[in-house]
Amino acid sequence: MQLRRRQRRMSMRENVLGNKIRMLGFTALLGGFAGIVIWIFLKAVSTVTGLLWNQLPAKAGSPWIMLFVFAALGLILGFLHRKYGNYPDELKVVMGHIRKEKHYDYHPMFVMLLCAFIPLIGGASVGPEAGLTGIIAALCYWIGDNVTYARKHEAEYSKIGEAVAIGQLFHSPLFGIFLVEENESDFDSVKDEPRESSILPRAERVLFYGISTAASFLTIAILNALFGKAMEGFPSFEWFDAGPKDYVMMLVYIPVGIGLCFFFRYAEKLTGFLAGLLPAVVREIVGGLVLFAAFMILPGLLFSGEEQMGLMNEVYGRFAPLALIGFCLLKLFMTALSIRFGWKGGHFFPMIFGCSCMGFGIAMLAFANSEGHVIFAAAIVCASAFGAQLKKPLAAAALLMLCFPVRYVFWMFFAALAAAWIPKLFRGHSKA
Repeated sequence: MQLRRRQRRMSMRENVLGNKIRMLGFTALLGGFAGIVIWIFLKAVSTVTGLLWNQLPAKAGSPWIMLFVFAALGLILGFLHRKYGNYPDELKVVMGHIRKEKHYDYHPMFVMLLCAFIPLIGGASVGPEAGLTGIIAALCYWIGDNVTYARKHEAEYSKIGEAVAIGQLFHSPLFGIFLVEENESDFDSVKDEPRESSILPRAERVLFYGISTAASFLTIAILNALFGKAMEGFPSFEWFDAGPKDYVMMLVYIPVGIGLCFFFRYAEKLTGFLAGLLPAVVREIVGGLVLFAAFMILPGLLFSGEEQMGLMNEVYGRFAPLALIGFCLLKLFMTALSIRFGWKGGHFFPMIFGCSCMGFGIAMLAFANSEGHVIFAAAIVCASAFGAQLKKPLAAAALLMLCFPVRYVFWMFFAALAAAWIPKLFRGHSKA
Protein backbone atom coordinates (compact mmCIF):
# COMPACT_ATOMS: atom_id res chain seq x y z
CA MET A 1 0.00 0.00 0.00
CA GLN A 2 2.78 2.41 0.93
CA LEU A 3 4.61 1.53 -2.28
CA ARG A 4 1.53 2.41 -4.36
CA ARG A 5 1.15 5.74 -2.57
CA ARG A 6 4.80 6.49 -3.18
CA GLN A 7 4.44 5.64 -6.85
CA ARG A 8 1.32 7.80 -7.09
CA ARG A 9 3.12 10.75 -5.54
CA MET A 10 6.08 10.34 -7.90
CA SER A 11 3.74 10.10 -10.87
CA MET A 12 1.96 13.30 -9.81
CA ARG A 13 5.28 15.12 -9.39
CA GLU A 14 6.39 13.98 -12.82
CA ASN A 15 3.11 15.19 -14.34
CA VAL A 16 3.43 18.57 -12.63
CA LEU A 17 7.06 18.89 -13.76
CA GLY A 18 6.14 17.87 -17.31
CA ASN A 19 3.31 20.44 -17.40
CA LYS A 20 5.68 23.16 -16.16
CA ILE A 21 8.28 22.30 -18.82
CA ARG A 22 5.61 22.32 -21.55
CA MET A 23 4.30 25.63 -20.27
CA LEU A 24 7.82 27.11 -20.28
CA GLY A 25 8.30 25.97 -23.88
CA PHE A 26 4.93 27.35 -24.94
CA THR A 27 5.72 30.64 -23.19
CA ALA A 28 8.99 30.92 -25.11
CA LEU A 29 7.15 30.25 -28.39
CA LEU A 30 4.57 32.89 -27.44
CA GLY A 31 7.34 35.43 -26.79
CA GLY A 32 8.96 34.67 -30.13
CA PHE A 33 5.62 34.97 -31.91
CA ALA A 34 4.88 38.30 -30.18
CA GLY A 35 8.34 39.54 -31.19
CA ILE A 36 7.68 38.72 -34.85
CA VAL A 37 4.29 40.52 -34.79
CA ILE A 38 5.77 43.60 -33.09
CA TRP A 39 8.74 43.76 -35.49
CA ILE A 40 6.59 43.40 -38.64
CA PHE A 41 4.14 46.05 -37.42
CA LEU A 42 6.82 48.58 -36.48
CA LYS A 43 8.80 47.92 -39.67
CA ALA A 44 5.67 48.56 -41.73
CA VAL A 45 5.02 51.79 -39.80
CA SER A 46 8.62 52.96 -40.36
CA THR A 47 8.59 52.13 -44.09
CA VAL A 48 5.21 53.72 -44.87
CA THR A 49 6.01 56.79 -42.74
CA GLY A 50 9.19 57.36 -44.75
CA LEU A 51 7.28 57.10 -48.03
CA LEU A 52 4.46 59.34 -46.85
CA TRP A 53 6.47 62.09 -45.20
CA ASN A 54 9.68 62.18 -47.24
CA GLN A 55 9.03 61.00 -50.76
CA LEU A 56 5.44 62.18 -51.30
CA PRO A 57 5.98 65.92 -50.48
CA ALA A 58 9.26 65.87 -52.45
CA LYS A 59 7.56 64.46 -55.56
CA ALA A 60 4.51 66.72 -55.17
CA GLY A 61 6.76 69.77 -54.77
CA SER A 62 4.54 71.24 -52.05
CA PRO A 63 3.79 70.46 -48.38
CA TRP A 64 0.11 71.21 -49.08
CA ILE A 65 -0.24 67.70 -50.47
CA MET A 66 -0.28 66.60 -46.81
CA LEU A 67 -3.65 68.33 -46.37
CA PHE A 68 -5.22 65.70 -48.61
CA VAL A 69 -3.28 62.94 -46.84
CA PHE A 70 -4.56 64.00 -43.40
CA ALA A 71 -8.12 64.35 -44.67
CA ALA A 72 -8.02 60.94 -46.42
CA LEU A 73 -6.57 59.16 -43.40
CA GLY A 74 -9.16 60.83 -41.15
CA LEU A 75 -11.91 59.72 -43.52
CA ILE A 76 -10.71 56.09 -43.42
CA LEU A 77 -10.41 56.14 -39.64
CA GLY A 78 -13.87 57.65 -39.30
CA PHE A 79 -15.53 54.98 -41.45
CA LEU A 80 -13.75 52.20 -39.56
CA HIS A 81 -14.78 53.65 -36.20
CA ARG A 82 -18.38 54.15 -37.27
CA LYS A 83 -18.72 50.60 -38.60
CA TYR A 84 -16.61 48.53 -36.21
CA GLY A 85 -16.05 50.55 -33.03
CA ASN A 86 -13.56 53.00 -31.59
CA TYR A 87 -10.37 50.97 -32.03
CA PRO A 88 -7.65 50.68 -30.92
CA ASP A 89 -8.52 50.50 -27.23
CA GLU A 90 -6.33 52.48 -24.86
CA LEU A 91 -3.81 50.52 -22.83
CA LYS A 92 -5.78 50.85 -19.60
CA VAL A 93 -8.92 49.58 -21.34
CA VAL A 94 -7.08 46.54 -22.73
CA MET A 95 -5.64 45.71 -19.31
CA GLY A 96 -9.06 46.22 -17.69
CA HIS A 97 -10.71 43.74 -20.09
CA ILE A 98 -8.07 41.13 -19.36
CA ARG A 99 -8.33 41.51 -15.59
CA LYS A 100 -12.09 41.82 -15.17
CA GLU A 101 -13.55 39.84 -18.07
CA LYS A 102 -10.63 37.42 -18.57
CA HIS A 103 -11.14 37.90 -22.29
CA TYR A 104 -10.38 40.31 -25.11
CA ASP A 105 -12.29 40.30 -28.38
CA TYR A 106 -10.09 39.33 -31.33
CA HIS A 107 -12.62 39.14 -34.13
CA PRO A 108 -12.03 42.62 -35.65
CA MET A 109 -8.28 41.88 -35.88
CA PHE A 110 -7.70 43.51 -39.26
CA VAL A 111 -9.64 46.58 -38.15
CA MET A 112 -7.57 46.78 -34.97
CA LEU A 113 -4.38 46.64 -37.04
CA LEU A 114 -5.54 49.38 -39.41
CA CYS A 115 -6.81 51.67 -36.64
CA ALA A 116 -3.50 51.30 -34.77
CA PHE A 117 -1.46 51.73 -37.97
CA ILE A 118 -3.04 54.85 -39.48
CA PRO A 119 -2.46 57.31 -36.57
CA LEU A 120 1.20 56.27 -36.37
CA ILE A 121 1.93 56.85 -40.06
CA GLY A 122 -0.26 59.98 -40.06
CA GLY A 123 1.83 61.84 -37.48
CA ALA A 124 -0.64 61.78 -34.57
CA SER A 125 0.97 62.67 -31.25
CA VAL A 126 0.71 59.09 -29.96
CA GLY A 127 2.92 56.06 -29.45
CA PRO A 128 2.43 52.46 -30.58
CA GLU A 129 1.98 50.83 -27.16
CA ALA A 130 -1.83 50.96 -26.90
CA GLY A 131 -2.55 49.53 -30.34
CA LEU A 132 0.14 46.85 -30.22
CA THR A 133 -0.77 45.70 -26.71
CA GLY A 134 -4.39 45.24 -27.81
CA ILE A 135 -3.27 43.31 -30.89
CA ILE A 136 -0.97 41.00 -28.89
CA ALA A 137 -3.68 40.44 -26.25
CA ALA A 138 -6.23 39.61 -28.96
CA LEU A 139 -3.80 37.16 -30.62
CA CYS A 140 -3.13 35.47 -27.26
CA TYR A 141 -6.85 34.93 -26.69
CA TRP A 142 -7.22 33.67 -30.27
CA ILE A 143 -4.48 31.12 -29.51
CA GLY A 144 -6.24 30.22 -26.24
CA ASP A 145 -9.53 29.61 -28.03
CA ASN A 146 -8.00 27.63 -30.90
CA VAL A 147 -5.13 25.71 -29.30
CA THR A 148 -6.40 23.11 -26.84
CA TYR A 149 -3.29 23.14 -24.65
CA ALA A 150 -3.36 26.94 -24.22
CA ARG A 151 -7.06 27.17 -23.31
CA LYS A 152 -6.60 26.49 -19.59
CA HIS A 153 -4.14 29.37 -19.12
CA GLU A 154 -5.29 31.80 -21.81
CA ALA A 155 -5.65 34.68 -19.32
CA GLU A 156 -2.10 34.07 -18.07
CA TYR A 157 -0.73 33.87 -21.60
CA SER A 158 -2.50 37.11 -22.48
CA LYS A 159 -0.88 38.88 -19.52
CA ILE A 160 2.48 37.44 -20.58
CA GLY A 161 1.91 38.78 -24.10
CA GLU A 162 0.95 42.13 -22.60
CA ALA A 163 4.15 42.32 -20.55
CA VAL A 164 6.26 41.23 -23.53
CA ALA A 165 4.73 43.83 -25.88
CA ILE A 166 5.16 46.68 -23.41
CA GLY A 167 8.66 45.61 -22.38
CA GLN A 168 9.74 45.29 -26.01
CA LEU A 169 8.30 48.62 -27.14
CA PHE A 170 10.03 50.48 -24.32
CA HIS A 171 13.20 48.34 -24.37
CA SER A 172 12.53 47.74 -20.68
CA PRO A 173 11.45 44.21 -19.66
CA LEU A 174 11.07 45.34 -16.05
CA PHE A 175 8.55 47.98 -17.07
CA GLY A 176 6.41 45.37 -18.81
CA ILE A 177 6.46 43.10 -15.73
CA PHE A 178 5.84 45.88 -13.19
CA LEU A 179 3.05 47.45 -15.23
CA VAL A 180 1.22 44.12 -15.37
CA GLU A 181 2.00 42.89 -11.85
CA GLU A 182 2.31 45.97 -9.61
CA ASN A 183 -0.94 46.74 -7.82
CA GLU A 184 -2.16 50.33 -7.80
CA SER A 185 -4.97 49.95 -5.24
CA ASP A 186 -2.75 51.22 -2.40
CA PHE A 187 -2.75 54.63 -4.06
CA ASP A 188 -6.38 54.70 -5.22
CA SER A 189 -9.19 56.48 -3.48
CA VAL A 190 -11.21 53.26 -3.62
CA LYS A 191 -10.42 51.25 -0.54
CA ASP A 192 -10.50 47.51 -0.10
CA GLU A 193 -10.24 46.89 -3.82
CA PRO A 194 -9.92 43.13 -4.32
CA ARG A 195 -6.57 42.04 -5.59
CA GLU A 196 -6.45 40.11 -8.78
CA SER A 197 -6.38 36.34 -8.36
CA SER A 198 -4.32 34.08 -10.58
CA ILE A 199 -4.01 30.35 -11.12
CA LEU A 200 -0.21 30.58 -11.11
CA PRO A 201 1.90 31.84 -8.17
CA ARG A 202 3.52 35.22 -8.76
CA ALA A 203 7.06 33.78 -8.74
CA GLU A 204 6.14 31.41 -11.57
CA ARG A 205 4.46 34.20 -13.53
CA VAL A 206 7.58 36.35 -13.28
CA LEU A 207 9.65 33.39 -14.52
CA PHE A 208 7.32 32.97 -17.49
CA TYR A 209 7.47 36.73 -18.16
CA GLY A 210 11.27 36.54 -18.17
CA ILE A 211 11.45 33.59 -20.55
CA SER A 212 8.86 35.03 -22.92
CA THR A 213 10.51 38.45 -22.91
CA ALA A 214 13.95 36.93 -23.56
CA ALA A 215 12.52 34.98 -26.51
CA SER A 216 10.90 38.15 -27.84
CA PHE A 217 14.10 40.22 -27.54
CA LEU A 218 16.14 37.44 -29.17
CA THR A 219 13.66 37.17 -32.05
CA ILE A 220 13.68 40.91 -32.68
CA ALA A 221 17.48 41.08 -32.41
CA ILE A 222 17.74 38.42 -35.13
CA LEU A 223 15.22 40.22 -37.35
CA ASN A 224 17.03 43.55 -36.81
CA ALA A 225 20.34 41.95 -37.77
CA LEU A 226 18.85 40.40 -40.92
CA PHE A 227 16.56 43.20 -42.15
CA GLY A 228 17.49 46.36 -40.24
CA LYS A 229 15.95 47.99 -37.18
CA ALA A 230 12.18 48.37 -37.06
CA MET A 231 12.25 51.11 -34.40
CA GLU A 232 15.09 53.27 -33.11
CA GLY A 233 13.60 53.93 -29.69
CA PHE A 234 14.28 56.77 -27.26
CA PRO A 235 17.84 58.05 -26.88
CA SER A 236 19.67 57.70 -23.58
CA PHE A 237 20.79 60.81 -21.74
CA GLU A 238 24.28 60.88 -20.26
CA TRP A 239 24.70 60.77 -16.51
CA PHE A 240 25.14 64.01 -14.60
CA ASP A 241 26.33 64.05 -10.99
CA ALA A 242 23.39 65.75 -9.27
CA GLY A 243 24.16 67.89 -6.24
CA PRO A 244 22.34 69.32 -3.20
CA LYS A 245 20.68 72.08 -5.23
CA ASP A 246 19.21 69.48 -7.59
CA TYR A 247 17.77 67.53 -4.66
CA VAL A 248 16.26 70.69 -3.20
CA MET A 249 14.72 71.47 -6.59
CA MET A 250 12.84 68.18 -6.35
CA LEU A 251 10.43 70.13 -4.13
CA VAL A 252 9.56 72.01 -7.34
CA TYR A 253 9.89 69.17 -9.87
CA ILE A 254 7.54 66.75 -8.09
CA PRO A 255 4.54 69.14 -7.83
CA VAL A 256 5.13 70.19 -11.45
CA GLY A 257 5.03 66.54 -12.56
CA ILE A 258 1.81 65.96 -10.62
CA GLY A 259 0.38 69.11 -12.20
CA LEU A 260 1.22 67.84 -15.69
CA CYS A 261 -0.60 64.59 -14.94
CA PHE A 262 -3.73 66.55 -14.02
CA PHE A 263 -3.27 68.88 -16.98
CA PHE A 264 -3.26 65.89 -19.32
CA ARG A 265 -6.31 64.43 -17.58
CA TYR A 266 -8.33 67.65 -17.97
CA ALA A 267 -7.07 68.09 -21.55
CA GLU A 268 -8.53 64.64 -22.28
CA LYS A 269 -11.84 65.69 -20.75
CA LEU A 270 -11.98 68.95 -22.71
CA THR A 271 -11.01 67.40 -26.05
CA GLY A 272 -13.35 64.48 -25.34
CA PHE A 273 -16.22 66.92 -24.82
CA LEU A 274 -15.40 68.76 -28.05
CA ALA A 275 -15.06 65.50 -29.98
CA GLY A 276 -18.42 64.36 -28.60
CA LEU A 277 -20.08 67.30 -30.35
CA LEU A 278 -19.07 65.88 -33.73
CA PRO A 279 -20.36 62.71 -35.42
CA ALA A 280 -18.00 59.88 -36.37
CA VAL A 281 -16.08 60.47 -39.60
CA VAL A 282 -16.39 64.27 -39.20
CA ARG A 283 -14.56 63.99 -35.87
CA GLU A 284 -11.63 62.10 -37.39
CA ILE A 285 -11.41 64.44 -40.40
CA VAL A 286 -11.35 67.47 -38.07
CA GLY A 287 -8.62 65.74 -36.04
CA GLY A 288 -6.63 65.29 -39.25
CA LEU A 289 -7.04 68.95 -40.17
CA VAL A 290 -5.78 70.00 -36.72
CA LEU A 291 -2.75 67.76 -37.22
CA PHE A 292 -2.15 69.37 -40.61
CA ALA A 293 -2.27 72.82 -38.99
CA ALA A 294 0.32 71.65 -36.46
CA PHE A 295 2.44 70.29 -39.33
CA MET A 296 2.45 73.72 -41.00
CA ILE A 297 2.96 75.80 -37.84
CA LEU A 298 4.85 73.66 -35.29
CA PRO A 299 5.85 70.23 -36.70
CA GLY A 300 7.46 69.20 -33.41
CA LEU A 301 3.98 68.57 -32.03
CA LEU A 302 3.52 65.63 -34.41
CA PHE A 303 4.53 62.00 -33.82
CA SER A 304 5.48 60.47 -30.50
CA GLY A 305 8.62 62.54 -29.88
CA GLU A 306 11.37 59.91 -30.13
CA GLU A 307 13.41 61.68 -32.82
CA GLN A 308 12.96 65.13 -31.26
CA MET A 309 14.06 63.74 -27.89
CA GLY A 310 17.36 62.67 -29.43
CA LEU A 311 18.11 66.26 -30.35
CA MET A 312 17.03 67.87 -27.08
CA ASN A 313 20.30 67.66 -25.21
CA GLU A 314 22.09 69.30 -28.15
CA VAL A 315 19.67 72.08 -29.11
CA TYR A 316 17.76 72.98 -25.93
CA GLY A 317 20.02 75.98 -25.35
CA ARG A 318 18.66 77.62 -28.52
CA PHE A 319 15.21 77.94 -26.95
CA ALA A 320 13.93 80.20 -24.20
CA PRO A 321 12.91 78.31 -21.01
CA LEU A 322 9.32 79.56 -21.30
CA ALA A 323 9.18 78.32 -24.89
CA LEU A 324 10.08 74.80 -23.73
CA ILE A 325 7.50 74.98 -20.92
CA GLY A 326 4.83 76.17 -23.35
CA PHE A 327 5.79 73.46 -25.85
CA CYS A 328 5.32 70.82 -23.14
CA LEU A 329 1.74 71.94 -22.52
CA LEU A 330 0.99 72.06 -26.26
CA LYS A 331 2.46 68.57 -26.74
CA LEU A 332 0.32 67.06 -23.98
CA PHE A 333 -2.76 68.84 -25.30
CA MET A 334 -2.06 67.60 -28.85
CA THR A 335 -1.72 64.05 -27.52
CA ALA A 336 -5.08 64.30 -25.75
CA LEU A 337 -6.66 65.80 -28.86
CA SER A 338 -5.24 63.07 -31.12
CA ILE A 339 -6.67 60.34 -28.90
CA ARG A 340 -10.12 61.89 -28.39
CA PHE A 341 -10.54 62.84 -32.06
CA GLY A 342 -10.04 59.25 -33.15
CA TRP A 343 -6.31 59.29 -34.00
CA LYS A 344 -5.73 56.88 -31.15
CA GLY A 345 -2.61 55.37 -29.67
CA GLY A 346 -0.55 55.42 -26.52
CA HIS A 347 0.46 58.51 -24.56
CA PHE A 348 3.64 57.27 -22.84
CA PHE A 349 6.14 58.28 -25.55
CA PRO A 350 4.77 61.82 -26.13
CA MET A 351 4.36 62.32 -22.38
CA ILE A 352 8.02 61.48 -21.76
CA PHE A 353 9.02 63.98 -24.43
CA GLY A 354 6.66 66.69 -23.18
CA CYS A 355 7.58 66.30 -19.50
CA SER A 356 11.28 66.32 -20.43
CA CYS A 357 10.76 69.69 -22.14
CA MET A 358 9.15 70.96 -18.94
CA GLY A 359 12.08 69.71 -16.84
CA PHE A 360 14.59 71.32 -19.20
CA GLY A 361 12.71 74.62 -19.08
CA ILE A 362 12.46 74.77 -15.28
CA ALA A 363 16.12 73.83 -14.80
CA MET A 364 17.15 76.57 -17.24
CA LEU A 365 15.23 79.07 -15.11
CA ALA A 366 16.69 77.74 -11.85
CA PHE A 367 20.38 77.36 -12.79
CA ALA A 368 22.57 79.95 -14.47
CA ASN A 369 24.63 77.14 -16.01
CA SER A 370 21.95 74.52 -16.60
CA GLU A 371 24.09 71.97 -18.44
CA GLY A 372 23.54 68.57 -16.81
CA HIS A 373 20.97 69.90 -14.33
CA VAL A 374 18.35 69.72 -17.10
CA ILE A 375 18.68 65.92 -17.34
CA PHE A 376 18.05 65.34 -13.64
CA ALA A 377 15.15 67.80 -13.76
CA ALA A 378 13.60 66.02 -16.76
CA ALA A 379 13.94 62.64 -15.03
CA ILE A 380 12.18 63.80 -11.85
CA VAL A 381 9.39 65.67 -13.66
CA CYS A 382 8.72 62.60 -15.83
CA ALA A 383 8.82 60.24 -12.84
CA SER A 384 6.39 62.43 -10.90
CA ALA A 385 3.96 62.68 -13.82
CA PHE A 386 3.94 58.91 -14.39
CA GLY A 387 3.83 58.16 -10.67
CA ALA A 388 0.70 60.30 -10.31
CA GLN A 389 -0.87 58.75 -13.39
CA LEU A 390 0.05 55.06 -13.16
CA LYS A 391 0.10 54.86 -9.34
CA LYS A 392 2.80 52.22 -9.87
CA PRO A 393 6.13 53.69 -8.71
CA LEU A 394 8.23 50.66 -9.67
CA ALA A 395 6.73 50.63 -13.16
CA ALA A 396 7.30 54.40 -13.54
CA ALA A 397 10.96 54.12 -12.51
CA ALA A 398 11.51 51.10 -14.78
CA LEU A 399 9.91 52.93 -17.71
CA LEU A 400 12.19 55.94 -17.37
CA MET A 401 15.34 53.81 -17.27
CA LEU A 402 14.60 53.71 -21.01
CA CYS A 403 16.20 57.11 -21.49
CA PHE A 404 17.55 58.40 -18.16
CA PRO A 405 20.69 57.21 -16.35
CA VAL A 406 20.27 54.10 -14.18
CA ARG A 407 21.98 55.96 -11.33
CA TYR A 408 18.88 58.14 -11.05
CA VAL A 409 16.63 55.15 -10.43
CA PHE A 410 16.34 55.74 -6.66
CA TRP A 411 15.38 59.39 -7.12
CA MET A 412 12.94 58.54 -9.92
CA PHE A 413 11.33 55.88 -7.74
CA PHE A 414 11.13 58.30 -4.81
CA ALA A 415 9.53 60.99 -7.01
CA ALA A 416 7.04 58.50 -8.48
CA LEU A 417 6.15 57.19 -5.01
CA ALA A 418 5.66 60.72 -3.64
CA ALA A 419 3.57 61.69 -6.66
CA ALA A 420 1.38 58.61 -6.22
CA TRP A 421 0.76 59.39 -2.54
CA ILE A 422 0.41 63.20 -2.49
CA PRO A 423 -2.91 63.37 -4.44
CA LYS A 424 -4.32 60.68 -2.14
CA LEU A 425 -3.37 62.73 0.94
CA PHE A 426 -5.13 65.79 -0.50
CA ARG A 427 -8.24 63.71 -1.31
CA GLY A 428 -8.30 62.38 2.23
CA HIS A 429 -7.87 65.91 3.65
CA SER A 430 -10.70 67.31 1.51
CA LYS A 431 -13.05 64.51 2.60
CA ALA A 432 -12.21 65.16 6.25
